[in-house]
Amino acid sequence: MMSAFLSDLFSLRGQVAVVTGASSGIGRQMAKTIALAGAETICIARRAPALDQLVKEIAEAGGKAKLLTCDLSALTAFDRLAGDVQRAFGAPTILVNAAGVNFREPAEQVSLESWNATLHLNLAVPFFLARALLPGMIQKSVGSIINIASLQSFRAFRNSIPYGASKGGIVQLTRAMAEAWSPHGVRANAIAPGFFPTELTQPVFDDSSLARKHADATAIGRNGELSDLDGTTVFLAAPGSAYITGQILAVDGGYLAK
Repeated sequence: MMSAFLSDLFSLRGQVAVVTGASSGIGRQMAKTIALAGAETICIARRAPALDQLVKEIAEAGGKAKLLTCDLSALTAFDRLAGDVQRAFGAPTILVNAAGVNFREPAEQVSLESWNATLHLNLAVPFFLARALLPGMIQKSVGSIINIASLQSFRAFRNSIPYGASKGGIVQLTRAMAEAWSPHGVRANAIAPGFFPTELTQPVFDDSSLARKHADATAIGRNGELSDLDGTTVFLAAPGSAYITGQILAVDGGYLAK
C-alpha cells in the first residue's frame, strides 16, 4: 500500500510535458527524467540530431517522447509553437524552461545585441511560452511550470552581467507566475543549479583548478552530476508538490549556504 501511495505522489503518468533546451545539459537530463517518470514529453531545441538521439534513448528505456526543432532565440510566434506542441500529445501540464545562453563577456564588451539575445532567451521566452501554453493547463485545472534559475540569481560571478540579470529576473518571474496563475491550478517554481558539467559551464570544467575551487565552495564538497537533478525535477512536476508554488529550490550542494 505504501508503494502505491508513493507512486501516486511522484508518478507523472497521464501528463504531457514540454522541455526546452532539451538537446544538451540540464534540459536534456530533465527531459529524460520526466519522460521516464511517465509523462509524454515534447523535447524542444535547435539541433535535430541531438533531439533525435534523446527521443531514441527515451523510447529504448520505455518512455514516450517526440522532438520539435525550434530556434527559441529568434522566436516571436509563441502561439504557433504552442499549437505545434499540442498537436504532439495534447495540451501539456508540465513546462520546463531550460533553454538558456551565457556569452561570458566582460562588462565593457557587452553589446546591445548580446544583452538583448540573453534577456530574450533566458527571460522573455519562459514567460511568453508559458503564457501561450497556459489555456490548456487551466482547462485541465493542473499545471507545473519549472524555470531554471542559477547561483547568479543570488550572487554575482565575473563576466556574466546579462546572464546574472536574466537569472535574477527568473526568480521574480517565477514568483509573479505563481501569484497570477496558481489560483487556476497552475504552479510555478524554479530550480537554481550549482555547477554541473554542461555546455554552458564547459569553461569552468576545462580548468581543473577552477572546477576544484567551486567544488570546495559547496557544503558537500563536490560539483553536481546531472543525475542529482532527477529527484527535484520529478518532485516539482508531480502531485507530491501540489501545495508548493512560487519557490526557488537550490540544487547546489550547499554552495549558497556557505
